[in-house]
Amino acid sequence: MCGRYFTLQAPEIHRLFYGYAEVPNFPARYNIAPTQPVPIVISERGRRHFRLVRWGLWPSWLKDPKGFPLVINARVETIQEKPTFRGALRHRRCVFLADGFYEWRREGTGKTATKTPFMIRRADGAPMALAGLWENWLGADGSEIDTAAIVTTGANGMMAAVHDRMPAILSPDEIEPWLDTRGVEPGPAAALCRPCPDDWLTLDPVSSRVNDARNDGPDLIVPVAKPKGTPELPETPAADRPRSSDEDAQGALF
Repeated sequence: MCGRYFTLQAPEIHRLFYGYAEVPNFPARYNIAPTQPVPIVISERGRRHFRLVRWGLWPSWLKDPKGFPLVINARVETIQEKPTFRGALRHRRCVFLADGFYEWRREGTGKTATKTPFMIRRADGAPMALAGLWENWLGADGSEIDTAAIVTTGANGMMAAVHDRMPAILSPDEIEPWLDTRGVEPGPAAALCRPCPDDWLTLDPVSSRVNDARNDGPDLIVPVAKPKGTPELPETPAADRPRSSDEDAQGALF
């Protein structure tokens, strides 16, 4: 799953990388959490645009969001079938503006379980294009809100020792077909959401301060000493890999 991420590079770097028309000014954010406003890129009539949305997707057919599960992630394996995502996959695909994300390695069970946070970034320092789906929700009272979820896929070799899921990270040449909802059908679009190569990423343990979404500062991305037994390039046997609770609808993060 993907429950926290960060966007640190200057707005102009993201604007040049994605090529949207707007000139937004947004601050660095080190610990972005669900329900918060987040920046995305969409495409309308062949042109890219910057937009702020709420992280936590509400499908357009939803009459009342009260009691609806918090949908922060969408599993690529089911987005073509599930009603929550079917329409967005066909008509409203987006990219989350990110520079990296956090994931927690769970070890043990019950009260003795430990959760070690890791920071994952692109090795080349480029913006990390996270595939997403967005929706425009209209309330009966005329209220309107744009919401979005991150698409997830199975973990690559590096991530597998930390978690069995990861966000779908698009290469620069995959961004256009993902955003092109007029020219690229849902099936080929979904096929773009696959585990990225190991050498795209770096993985470092960080402070447990990232566990609290109220903490948001540069200290969160400072690597700490690797926990004993953490390999440089994890290749954990499948039977021993930490398992996730990644679902399409989630009420709890960790």
